Amino acid sequence: MQRTEALPRFACPNWWERIQAGQMPMADVPVNAEKAAKAVAFFNRLRLPDVPGTPALEEACGDWFREILCAFLASEDPVTKQRLVWELLCMVPKKNSKTTYVAALGLTALFMEDAPNRQMLIVAPSQNISERCFDQAQGMIRLDERLKSIFLVQDHLKSITRRKTGTQLDVKSFDTSIVTGEIPVLTIIDEVHELGKKAKAAAVMQQIRGGGITKQGGQVLMITTQSDEAPAGIWRTELIKARKIRDGQGGASPIMLPVLYEFPQDLQKDQDFWRDQSRWPMLLPNIGRSIDEARLVADYENNGRATAQAEQIWASQHLNIEIGIGIGDDAWRGADFWDLRADKSLTLESLIERSEVAVVGADGGGLDDLFGVCVIGREKITRRWLVWCHAFAHPKVLEIRKEIAPRLLDFQKEEALTLCEVSEYVERIAKIAAQVRDAGLLPEKNAVGFDPNNIAAFVDALALQQIDGLMLHRLRQGPALSPALWGLEHKLSDNTISHDGSAMMSWSVGNVKIEVKGNGNMATKQAAGRAKIDPVIAMLCAAILMSWNPEASGNSIYRERGLLVA
Repeated sequence: MQRTEALPRFACPNWWERIQAGQMPMADVPVNAEKAAKAVAFFNRLRLPDVPGTPALEEACGDWFREILCAFLASEDPVTKQRLVWELLCMVPKKNSKTTYVAALGLTALFMEDAPNRQMLIVAPSQNISERCFDQAQGMIRLDERLKSIFLVQDHLKSITRRKTGTQLDVKSFDTSIVTGEIPVLTIIDEVHELGKKAKAAAVMQQIRGGGITKQGGQVLMITTQSDEAPAGIWRTELIKARKIRDGQGGASPIMLPVLYEFPQDLQKDQDFWRDQSRWPMLLPNIGRSIDEARLVADYENNGRATAQAEQIWASQHLNIEIGIGIGDDAWRGADFWDLRADKSLTLESLIERSEVAVVGADGGGLDDLFGVCVIGREKITRRWLVWCHAFAHPKVLEIRKEIAPRLLDFQKEEALTLCEVSEYVERIAKIAAQVRDAGLLPEKNAVGFDPNNIAAFVDALALQQIDGLMLHRLRQGPALSPALWGLEHKLSDNTISHDGSAMMSWSVGNVKIEVKGNGNMATKQAAGRAKIDPVIAMLCAAILMSWNPEASGNSIYRERGLLVA
């Protein structure tokens, strides 16, 4: 694609066409030809230490990574002669030699850095990955006598120093004290998706990026597969940013160059499309080198298809299929249509304004759970169901369930989740019900539905709002909620329902696993502990009440109680 002034920097709107044509899904970047040639010449001479015959990268590496190498190390504005690419995010499936290639890129950058006594980092999320990355780098040096004279390798420190300049390349495992003293001029982060599971990753990334605003500058390269869970934390932030830049929506002058090997999101949801094995090579730039196509297919047939969960994980790692809405035989079928029915403009206030009647559902558990609340309104004239959901949680959940803490903080940022004490959130949920009541939308009977267990504080809070008696309905759980599961499936599939489109609910819906119990279906969690479905259960409770075709009581019942109605 020819770069034009009409496109924002690094935009690549025809990325899917390029992938289909076997090209890089990356915008064309102007480079300093001399720097690029020097980088490629050094990179090509490096040899693979763990492959029979130790072939040189000149023959063992595909051109796709050399394009990344040149764009990252040699980009240059043709007018100002300033670097253009300060950050690069490459998402490429597993087994495309990511760790080996970034080790080689790190050595190349170390060789090309002429400034003295600088710091460079290669960061991995675990000790195993960092050790493999260092082993690859030091192995390349020890295969070449000339390189041994250029670099000093200190195995016990996982450090490589260019003797001429004193600049060091350190390979480290991720932790909150990783950056101390001098800000690195180059940081390479391997498997950045794993950092989405670490609560303080965003703060460390900000510290690393502090080098970017100094006079000397600091580059950041991130390379990763897709996450084996729904993207969260810093990974979700970086992925959204990269997609926006790629699609031309990231501003006029972004500093991150995205290189994302993935199917368009609508095709990721089309299981027939991505299960077609003839389409897999499009996303595998190293096929025929580090990836054997026949062995990949055999691994899928023998391991990837073993269970629905195994297939989810396999597809996320080998095809970069984003997990968010469940796939597989035991996923809730309504999940297939969930994202299609999102209406980001839908708020609780707009739901109240548009509805002729509304009901409330609630569900919660212990301190390591969420407490979900759902309001379903029936739209005037169209009778379309309008769904608004919110979740509450005690702050303790961030400590008890550290593995989902970054995700919960994401939901807090989007204002779909509130962290507060139990006494506060049951009061706030009761006030939500009262807000619907004061608009004259709650029915006189069966207005608020909930799980009868562990709910006493909530009932008391409702009573203080004079929502009690026949207005409350304790709903049996498990298979008794089957009619709501089936009914919502139909309404989602035939487009007679809208919801507020929160990431929190997409995640919760994706966590739902269906188990057949007798003549009914039961919604359970895909993974105990870390997979929360309380907001979905709250929605099912509200759906049961709405399925009974309620009529709003209007203002009369509230006047009888001496309440003022807005």
